[in-house]
Amino acid sequence: MEALSMTEPEVLAATKEQLFSGPGEDSGYAVVDTQFSTDQWLNGVPIPQEVTETLAPFNHVRVGSGYPDLVGAGSIASDSFRGHHGHLDSPPLVVVEAKGHGSTGQVDTETGIVQTHDRLQEANLGFLAAPRSSISSETRALGRELNIGVLGVTEDQSVDVLEKPRVVGTQVGREASTIRFQAGPQRVADQSFHLNRPKNYLGYPFCVYHPELTENILEEYVVRDFRSARDGAAFLGLIEKQTDGSDVLSPLGEEVVRFGLQKHEQSLNSVLEEFKSWKGERTRLTQLASDWAYVARRVVFSFPATQMLVKHIQELQNNDQPPILPAVVEHLFDTSPTFAVEFFIRDTEEARSVVLTGDGDLITASLLEPHVYRSVVVYQFKQMLYHSGILAESGSDSGNLEPEESNWRLEQPI
Repeated sequence: MEALSMTEPEVLAATKEQLFSGPGEDSGYAVVDTQFSTDQWLNGVPIPQEVTETLAPFNHVRVGSGYPDLVGAGSIASDSFRGHHGHLDSPPLVVVEAKGHGSTGQVDTETGIVQTHDRLQEANLGFLAAPRSSISSETRALGRELNIGVLGVTEDQSVDVLEKPRVVGTQVGREASTIRFQAGPQRVADQSFHLNRPKNYLGYPFCVYHPELTENILEEYVVRDFRSARDGAAFLGLIEKQTDGSDVLSPLGEEVVRFGLQKHEQSLNSVLEEFKSWKGERTRLTQLASDWAYVARRVVFSFPATQMLVKHIQELQNNDQPPILPAVVEHLFDTSPTFAVEFFIRDTEEARSVVLTGDGDLITASLLEPHVYRSVVVYQFKQMLYHSGILAESGSDSGNLEPEESNWRLEQPI
């Protein structure tokens, strides 16, 4: 029998671990609503630090008619639902509403099911999670009727799948689509984009195309850091990683190879020798090799985040507002809050709780703090935009970042 102290945060933490517990990159991505970022729950009940760490990162994401307790996407536990999501264009979007014991000891499970159902207009799977002993046969029947999964959480934090929902096809909204994007191969994460010059990623497709071992060719002609080059090439959509550890060129990667071969009269070795001549070179790519800078520009601009970012920077410049880093994030947040937070703000409990209130509002003063930003964005990604000619100024690593001095001005505004 569960203790009456099983709160919503505890229920939600166990549920998150159950649904998104795959190994490594297969675990998908999930955020929990900012209301759970507090250190105390209802009636002053403290939230254990380990629960908060499990729930993080936090964001306030609108799905359908409201803001679910959890929004996630990617590879969730296959025994938690019925059907398959192979017919979907992207990872399935999952919403969860959690219910725990309130001050009266009651658990309002039926309201949780109705709330989850209201989110299904923009989600593929919906779940109610609640203490196991609070779930009645009537609750399960309502879940079956409305196609909502019912999860029972026990006192030892195990989760029983009592009712499995059926995967549904739906039109995912703009805000929720950011979470789906974060579950895919182009997710913005600190481990995915370590090198800060485009040539290290543009060169990778040629190493894949070469008949010899990719890693050996990369080290000889492009860069020694194989893992970072590979991750970055996948991040930019130049390759598709395979389960056996090999790589396949994407259509974009194939086009980069075609360009290089055409330029060098079909000589792959000549292409690689050109890349080798750039080893240790610090000159901006637009000055070093303008033709390759244009290719890099096309590649970087095909990344969806670049297009949204450029649009908002252009709006700031058109309004004679300097596009310094805090202004860019604040302007993005006004129209695309989920994207602004997921793209620029570190996915740690500390950073998100500094930047967002419990209601999901932006604390603008926090944007002056260097430590809240993703280094991979304000340094490496900005360097890419600079070297390819999109931005006029280069990036700064997190140790030297001054947000008010980090200018994201477009090289060529219109």
